[in-house]
Order: sequence, then structure tokens, then C-alpha cells
Amino acid sequence: MDAIADLSIILKYLLLGLFQGFTEPIPISSSGHLVMLRDILNLQVELAGLSFEILVNFGSLIAVLVIFRKDLIRLTRNGLRYIFQRDRDSEATADFQFILFLIIATIPTGVLGFLLEDYISEQLSKPIIVGYTLLITGAALWVIRNLHGKKNDGDLTIKDALIVGAAQAVSLIPGISRSGATIVAAMLVGMKRETAFRFSFLLYIPVSLGVTILGVSDIVNDDKFSALLIPYAIAFLASIIASYFALKWFANIMAKGNLKYFSFYCFIVGILAIIYFL
Repeated sequence: MDAIADLSIILKYLLLGLFQGFTEPIPISSSGHLVMLRDILNLQVELAGLSFEILVNFGSLIAVLVIFRKDLIRLTRNGLRYIFQRDRDSEATADFQFILFLIIATIPTGVLGFLLEDYISEQLSKPIIVGYTLLITGAALWVIRNLHGKKNDGDLTIKDALIVGAAQAVSLIPGISRSGATIVAAMLVGMKRETAFRFSFLLYIPVSLGVTILGVSDIVNDDKFSALLIPYAIAFLASIIASYFALKWFANIMAKGNLKYFSFYCFIVGILAIIYFL
């Protein structure tokens, strides 16, 4: 019986890792799906701490770093070249400016997360609320489904960065997709799809890295961590693999301008969640 129970737990965490990893990059809210799925699978006790969320989000971060490694290397090289060399060409200047905008866009999330983290986790992380917030995500994606922006990386402004950063801060609420909110905001301020996509996921990196670093103490002090080490490890690996392929798939959909399908999905799942959890 113990072996069967252990296998059941492992399968549940595998499913959770795959779900979180797959839903993290695409605009349907990974946090919202995790809230609903852990309720349906009756994992409220096992997931009482933050260790699981931190680990699977770190898995998604690894996938994003791998896919955007060329952009990160170029931005780092040109950013350092801009700072330490007097002869600054247009490429170095543009990339340094892009880095500054990413930093500026990160600030609203850090401030809101610091001020409202407890309220969000205690009051807004409920399956029924996720149903309603998924409808909001679906409506936002529907609004920008046919937009074609004109702004490239070098055309962005501080105002653009702050607006996209504010959208990311709102996505701390489960059911409001982070990628969806930032891409919607980016396209509303006039960014091209490619620029909006890149800015959204490069913006994900500092926020996710910050959450991971701040969450190390939670993992160290988690009494259940050692007992659930194997299920956690499986979920972690599953989130890396699922995030990688989901992001590749989403990049293709984004290039073709088919965001309306994610809008339909959010509407359907949101309505079903409201009916089920009401």
C-alpha cells in the first residue's frame, strides 16, 4: 500500500510539474492552473509551503535562459561594452538602453509583490477567483488579437517600460497570465509582436531569479522538503522540459498572430472553473 501511495504522489507531482511548465510561458496563467489543479488533486497539505512553487518556477526559468541565451549573451556583451568603452556604437547604445528598460519594468512587480504578497496568497489564491481572472486574461488577449505594432527594440521609451512593468505586477494575481499581461501591454503601447515577445520573456528572468533567490530560505526551512525530495525533483525536471517546448510552440503561434485561440481557452476554462468551484 505504501508503494502505491508513493507512486500516486509521484504521478501527481509529475502532472503538476508538467502543467506548471507548460502553462508558464503561454498566456493562460500557470499560477492559476496550479491553484485549481492542486485543489482538484487534493494536494493542499503537501503544497502548504512555497518550496514547490519556487522549484517549478526555477525550472521554467532555466528553459527561458536556454532559449534566449543568444539575446542574453549579446545584451551582456554590449551592455558591458557601453559601460567600459568610450567608443560606443549604435548597437551597444541600443542594447544598454534595452537593459535599462528591463530594469525599470521590473520595479513595479518588486514593489507590489513586497507590499501585497500576503494578501494575494491568502485572499486571491482561490480557485473560484482564478475562474474570474481567467476571463479577464481572455478578454485582454481578445482585444489585441489583430494588433500589429511598429516599435522595435530601439524605439521603446521609459513610459512603455513602466506600462509593461505595471502589467506584470498585476499578473501576481493567479489567473492573470504574466506572459499574457506583459504581451498585451507591450502591443497596446505599439510594440511589434517579436519585440513584445522578447521583452516579455527577458522581463521574466529578473523577476523569476529574484523569487528563486528569496525563496532559498523557504526551501531550507521547509520540513516537508526532504520527505518530498523525489516528487519535487521529478516536478522540477518536468517543468524544465515542458516550459522549453511550450515556449518554442508559443513563439511560433505569436509570430503567426494566433493569440485568439488562447483567448478562447481562457474563456472556456474560466467559465468551467466558476461553475465547478462555485
